[in-house]
Amino acid sequence: MRFILVNGRTPFRKTFCLWCCEEISGGYLRDVSTLLPYCDHECYALHHETVSLIGGRARAAS
Repeated sequence: MRFILVNGRTPFRKTFCLWCCEEISGGYLRDVSTLLPYCDHECYALHHETVSLIGGRARAAS
């Protein structure tokens, strides 16, 4: 997992967390490879945990 921690800033446009859909304000995380925003480290970790589980199941099924 690689991310950028942004403190004390909000994105230029109205932005929502990719995982929980809450509006981002005051600080957020941004994925380094995709630049997708997350409101905190918990949402970031949950999203990546879920993606890795789904990816593992897809490889096992093929």
